[in-house]
Amino acid sequence: MKVQFKQALFAAALSIYTISPIALSPAKAYTVYVSNEKDDTITVIDSKTLKVIDTIKVGQRPRGIILSKDEKYILVCASDDDTVEVIDRKTKKIIKTLPSGPDPELFILHPSGNPLYISNEDDNMVTVVDIEKNKVLNEVPVGVEPEGMGISPDGKTIVNTSETTNMVHFIDSKTNEITHNVLVEQRPRVAIYNHAGTQVWSSSEIGGTVNVIDDKKREIIQKITFEIPGVTQDTVQPVGIRLLKDGSKAFVALGPSNRVAVVNMKTYKVEKYLLVGQRVWNLGFTPDEKFLYTTNGVSNDVSVIDVAKLKVIKSIPVGRYPWGVVIAKD
Repeated sequence: MKVQFKQALFAAALSIYTISPIALSPAKAYTVYVSNEKDDTITVIDSKTLKVIDTIKVGQRPRGIILSKDEKYILVCASDDDTVEVIDRKTKKIIKTLPSGPDPELFILHPSGNPLYISNEDDNMVTVVDIEKNKVLNEVPVGVEPEGMGISPDGKTIVNTSETTNMVHFIDSKTNEITHNVLVEQRPRVAIYNHAGTQVWSSSEIGGTVNVIDDKKREIIQKITFEIPGVTQDTVQPVGIRLLKDGSKAFVALGPSNRVAVVNMKTYKVEKYLLVGQRVWNLGFTPDEKFLYTTNGVSNDVSVIDVAKLKVIKSIPVGRYPWGVVIAKD
């Protein structure tokens, strides 16, 4: 009987360890959408089970991906089709396409939900589109090879990066004219406002830096560099950036170094480097900011980071060359 009792205790303990990974899943259920550049698909992931639940076929070379303001629709840049596709989240079907200039890469919605601002890499324009009327409202000439798109919380200022001109452009959303240009290091990729609307954080991929720009002065106030022990400097290539709403931490995807840097937003110091998949491109928070998803373009997976613990908890295989990620409430 004593032996049987001990065996029962061991089995009970084993069962606890067996189910413990479920505790790593978010308490709330969200749906994660990942654009796969080489597969022409969007992978759909359940954030509670951390498993792929569907695949949506889309246009050629999908990259930038966002949600409509009401989260009923997914918008994706079909870059080689020179269009933006609108997908119904319920049916997972493309319901319409929006006009765009050649090679749309990244885009951002006005905080009101309309219009949409699209960076068109091949014609050096930011295209302004009314998403309800499917109509181009304006085209803003910017630098060579525009990519990153950000917008201030009040919707008054749009920021765009031009990869070859090495500038961050500040655009007045009323006049659709550039008001300021800020020179940064080589190949700026992403530009994003902090939630207070006081700073713009912009990554320079080849320059290996992140510049923090004061929104009022339109001047660089901090240049952040990265040094990873045992990793060659030429592989440290910042791309995606995500900032916590409380202004405490920034997360920066560092490309082929296969790391995400955790940066203190007050001191601008790197606190930690997190090892993720190969060639990490872009990042997306769950709505509660408890978890961060990274798209790893060469290893064809996404990594899931526990934000509080600053720990990678899961790798999820997706399509080929995952590029963008967005996460919806359910």
